[in-house]
Amino acid sequence: MKRGLTAAVCVAAMTAGIAGCGADGGGEEAAAREITVWLTVDAQKNWPELVKQADEAFAARHKGVKVKHEYFEWTAKNQKLDAVLATDEVPDVVEMGNSETLGYLAKGAFAEIDPSHFENSEQWLDALRESVTWNGKLYGVPYYAGARTATWRTDIAEEVGVDEPPADWKELTAALDKIQKKKGDKFSAWYQPTRDWYTGMAFVKDAGGDIAELEGGKWTAGLSSPESVKGLKNWKAVIDKYMHGDKNKDDADRYIVYGQGGSAMIYANSWEGATAADPKFDKTGGKLAENLESFALPGTKGGLMPNFIGGSDLVIPAKSDARDMAADWIKGFTDTKAQRGLIEKGNLPNAKSLLAPLADDPETAAAARANENTWFVPMAPGWLQVEKKQVLQNMLNDIAVGKKSVEAAAKDADAQINAVINGG
Repeated sequence: MKRGLTAAVCVAAMTAGIAGCGADGGGEEAAAREITVWLTVDAQKNWPELVKQADEAFAARHKGVKVKHEYFEWTAKNQKLDAVLATDEVPDVVEMGNSETLGYLAKGAFAEIDPSHFENSEQWLDALRESVTWNGKLYGVPYYAGARTATWRTDIAEEVGVDEPPADWKELTAALDKIQKKKGDKFSAWYQPTRDWYTGMAFVKDAGGDIAELEGGKWTAGLSSPESVKGLKNWKAVIDKYMHGDKNKDDADRYIVYGQGGSAMIYANSWEGATAADPKFDKTGGKLAENLESFALPGTKGGLMPNFIGGSDLVIPAKSDARDMAADWIKGFTDTKAQRGLIEKGNLPNAKSLLAPLADDPETAAAARANENTWFVPMAPGWLQVEKKQVLQNMLNDIAVGKKSVEAAAKDADAQINAVINGG
């Protein structure tokens, strides 16, 4: 069995008419002596050196202009953003998940950018570029992309006689069954937070279902379809058999929980396994670093589990009075040097030209392969409301803890989705 973590891969993107980056800022700089950059805690915890690198490059071009950073958990960021967008005190750069942008674009919240000012823009990943495109114009810059891969402990797999990653769902569940039996019911053969909707919906897609479909110009929820219900039941079977942690948790601290040593496998963002092995989080006495292996998760019907094309974009609020300087900071934070730094952290880059070599590298092949079968959220006007209301998270949690049957939970979720997905 291959030793060492097979690094995973991530995916995301968006546009606006900002002036040339790298200029001195002119009158803008005279008025603004500070720009504010909002990023999620992923950057703060996992690649702070890349933020510092961008700050230093920016400082060299804009003497005396400070960069103020604020970091947010994903669940809290948009509530704060909604509040400040109603005022004139807006940040100058904001990280957005690629599934979050559509509602803001429709409302004109972000400034248009000129892609020619950003390195590799002609090679940006289609899914990321699309997430920041509105009416043919660009309102954001792809930051990084992500794939989700399975990562398990080879030492635990070898304890039950498994020395190769599973080739299909049958091999995977056979191995997990052996691990679960050997380790007992206080151990999670597969630690899977129930509120992780990206995984729950991957099972739905795997079974031929969908969150919602567009018919006749109208979006209609589809979680209660026979195919979607089958996928949700497949997901619940995993939770019931292998997940023996807190069934009310989300996935925000999954890598921390994994580092504590109470589970054999996670299905997560590609960087999470490597982060769990960091000495700050590894509570196994150093066993993780030498005993992690990543692989593309098999699907239940053959082939690969559909992989959510996730990722982040960087946008500039239209109300910012430092849009040129904001664009210049983004330019330094998304150039080839920065993208290579993100690759080293287990992320997928924002450009096809940087992504291609990863499939041939044993350390990144799992993440690259995971993206051979992908899915994305409905690009519907009200999708952001579905996310804000945590409809999918709550449905999955209700199913996992037995509060509702799969059928009842799916029917209730469909009603909530239909109420908002078309922009209502």
